[in-house]
Amino acid sequence: MQGHSHTDQVIIETKNAQLAGMLTLPKQAMGIVLFAHGSGSSRFSPRNQFVAERLNEGGLATLLFDLLTAQENLIDEQTRALRFDIELLSQRLIGAIDWVGSQHQTQALPIGLFGASTGSAAALNAAAQRQSTVEAVVSRGGRPDLASELSRVKAPTLLIVGELDGQVIKMNEDAASQLSAEHLIKIIPGASHLFEESGTLEAVAAIACDWFRKYLG
Repeated sequence: MQGHSHTDQVIIETKNAQLAGMLTLPKQAMGIVLFAHGSGSSRFSPRNQFVAERLNEGGLATLLFDLLTAQENLIDEQTRALRFDIELLSQRLIGAIDWVGSQHQTQALPIGLFGASTGSAAALNAAAQRQSTVEAVVSRGGRPDLASELSRVKAPTLLIVGELDGQVIKMNEDAASQLSAEHLIKIIPGASHLFEESGTLEAVAAIACDWFRKYLG
């Protein structure tokens, strides 16, 4: 496992928004994972930060960033509408993928996507639209069934769901049936939707790290 990592606060310039992010680069990173967080969350999501730290320890760079601007976030807190605007979230994630490809410190790194909740649908749509760039996708407690381009995804896809999250397991099974790419559904024993039970988020992080190291290494 790798040692020291360096984190920078960054502004991601996309076509129609400037998005705040945190870019963490381990020495000699083998790839980079972009996080698409879920409903009403941000780059400060403690669950995603936990997973990102484990990926950093495994030699993977990470980009945690806000899919919405500060102003959009205020609107979303009132209306809860933008967090389910999968097309908007997908385009923001694609903008971040393109940004990573334009930065000298990250442009040579293979790209993976980690999506949670509605961010999983955005990750899969982005993977479909950037087939030659995105090399692996992981979804945690996600809504891949909301993705509109599942059949076009080429990247190996891991769908992680909690054992106690029955409705979401069904949604993931429905989405998996539309994937032609290599894919796997992994059920975490004893875990509910937010993976708050002891050891369950650690299990998610370990499985995700193995998946990304396999396909980005």
